[in-house]
Amino acid sequence: MPANLLDEPEVGYESKQATWTLNFGPQHPATHTTLRLVLEIDGERIVRAVPDIGYLHSGFEKLGEHLTFNQYVTIVDRKNYISPPMNEVAWHHAVETLLDIELTPRCKYIRVIIGELARISDHLLCAGAAALDLGGFTAFLFAFNTRELIYDIYEEMSGYRFHPGYTRVGGVLYDFNDRVLGRIEKLLIALPKALGDVEKLLMRNRIFLDRMRGVGVLTKEDAISFSATGPIARASGVTYDLRKDEPYLAYPDFDFDVPYATEGDCFSRFHVRMEEMRQSTRIIRQAIDNLPGGPCNVPIAEKFPLPDKGTTYNSMEGLIQHFELIMPNRGVETPRNEVYSAIEGPNGELGYYLVTDGSQVAWRTRTRPPSFIHFQLFPHLIKDHLIADIVAVLGSLNIIAAELDR
Repeated sequence: MPANLLDEPEVGYESKQATWTLNFGPQHPATHTTLRLVLEIDGERIVRAVPDIGYLHSGFEKLGEHLTFNQYVTIVDRKNYISPPMNEVAWHHAVETLLDIELTPRCKYIRVIIGELARISDHLLCAGAAALDLGGFTAFLFAFNTRELIYDIYEEMSGYRFHPGYTRVGGVLYDFNDRVLGRIEKLLIALPKALGDVEKLLMRNRIFLDRMRGVGVLTKEDAISFSATGPIARASGVTYDLRKDEPYLAYPDFDFDVPYATEGDCFSRFHVRMEEMRQSTRIIRQAIDNLPGGPCNVPIAEKFPLPDKGTTYNSMEGLIQHFELIMPNRGVETPRNEVYSAIEGPNGELGYYLVTDGSQVAWRTRTRPPSFIHFQLFPHLIKDHLIADIVAVLGSLNIIAAELDR
């Protein structure tokens, strides 16, 4: 066995212990993104795997030290590009924790709704891609078509289909109107049928079950040791969910369950995500039925919120605040402090660590993305499996490359 994966193995007719080095990615269709795995293989069996975190070199965290708290929301959108609004909710939740801003009841409900929509969008792609990678193209189409309804909601509420940039310090860009609520109702009607169709195709499919059950097993002890969170940890019996254990926004107002399993294999991770989508549907239904009235943004007297256009054009106070917040080298003084704040993202704990120096721009911005933590699980999960199992294990982890190379 070579001492380094990049060294040439000693191969000969009399050598029975020789291993080979195989690159998986970065353009493999099952990686779904630009990430690479360096595999040491003995025949078809994987002896060792070394993950390469990617090639995006985006500098997302450093950009957070050059943009204001409102400007940076368009950047966090692109960290997990499968569920952008969840990144926005996490970012401004951290900023508002730092600034000690209490959101209005209506804003809390709106953020819960867009966060759960993002969770459903993320899980639909993960579940659909799990089927696609193993040959189930029809199930992928059922999942992907339903995601288009969520994009319709994004477009109606913000004007942008893929990266809405919807949240603001102390509120949101626009309030929900009847058209937005109508599109959400359309999704709530269509989603249960789509989930049922996916399960009918996969839950009794012998190929799918054999490729998923017992593959990539993560024990409860290992899940805790590797700091796994979200569906990956819950599929291994770790029933930790920030919405329940450290409630934020309006989650204490809603009745929902936290799905979990104990097997810890690829199928359990798939099944937990499917059940989480049903629980997200419950939360959205309750939020829509009990959506509070009143403003969706905190008053401009708080100094930090960006005034809406009506207030800016028709109020001297609004115009002054808009000018102060927008113009460079001006603005309201922020606390000289640091904060870490996290929410329950689709793939696990999504947190931001901020250090401020009194300006509207963070002195330091760091993020705790789930994919960066979970990618370290791959060498542990894939050891002694076959090359064909890579797509099942990698898909069940749902690695997003923009969360790796930041």
